[in-house]
Amino acid sequence: MAGRFEPGTNRATVRGGATHVSAAVPRQVSNAARTRRWTPPWPLDLGLVLGPLRRGPADPTFRTTPDGSVWRTSLTPEGPGTLRVALRGGTAEAEAWGPGAQWLLDRLPDLLGALDEPEAFTPHHRLVAASQHRRPGLRLLRTGLVMESLIPSILEQKITADEAYRAWRLLVRAYGEPAPGPDNGLYVMPGPRTWALIPSWEWHRAGVDNKRASTILRAVKVARRMEEAATMAPEQAMARLELIPGIGPWTSAEVIQRSNGAADAVTVGDLHLPRIVGYALAGDRNTDDAAMLSLLAPYAGQRHRAARLILLSGRTPPRREPKMRKVDIAAW
Repeated sequence: MAGRFEPGTNRATVRGGATHVSAAVPRQVSNAARTRRWTPPWPLDLGLVLGPLRRGPADPTFRTTPDGSVWRTSLTPEGPGTLRVALRGGTAEAEAWGPGAQWLLDRLPDLLGALDEPEAFTPHHRLVAASQHRRPGLRLLRTGLVMESLIPSILEQKITADEAYRAWRLLVRAYGEPAPGPDNGLYVMPGPRTWALIPSWEWHRAGVDNKRASTILRAVKVARRMEEAATMAPEQAMARLELIPGIGPWTSAEVIQRSNGAADAVTVGDLHLPRIVGYALAGDRNTDDAAMLSLLAPYAGQRHRAARLILLSGRTPPRREPKMRKVDIAAW
């Protein structure tokens, strides 16, 4: 079996019958940026809108800077791209680099919530109304990309957020490629073929068990079909994702919230969300999924937005139980 190298991707070699994937070779891309300015006809809070795309404080695909700019990288249908967005006097000023630059700029309004319809939302609880009033710049984003949210969401299944963020950080830095544009330490996530070539021991070293790694490997084999979900109605999109064994309602909702801007895709199966919603709306810290959905029923069509506003209210139940125990499988 001969080793291969595809320009612009990671280097795959075969040594002694085993496939190895080495660090990415930097793509040779001009540092010239494409630009776009867009003024939304409503208040915009970049941190609130784009915050759900960040996977931990050291996410190699996302960064905020002291001047208020948000940087993110994406593997678009046109190739890797880096996007920088800043607000200046109510206008979003964007710069983008790489083969995917124009793709990112064309979809800037969608990313910043232009397709969202917050006016369709009616608060039915005082706490929700107050949270909405304090955050007029909240919009639900739409990336139009599935895999960039699907893979980290699979990594987050059944473990602590810190463990999942570590796995994402290690794998993207090891197998992704340096982001186009200014050299600021950002990376673009690997493409499907590269994910498929990651050796089993590297998943283990990153703390990813076989179940989650296998789910990712199944998903990247049909990445094109997964990406089609971004153009579907949310219910159909979730059904498409859940055809993959290992992807259930929790994961599909987390993805479609980001890729499709699905205002009603409430997350079920979460360890904390039902308790937070139950405590905030009914004073019940022992709420389960069924009770949470009952409490959110008045928000049908907008349940994800309602849940976000509840989370942003800061009203959470006092902690009585220890945090989920961390399990370092890399030490096994």
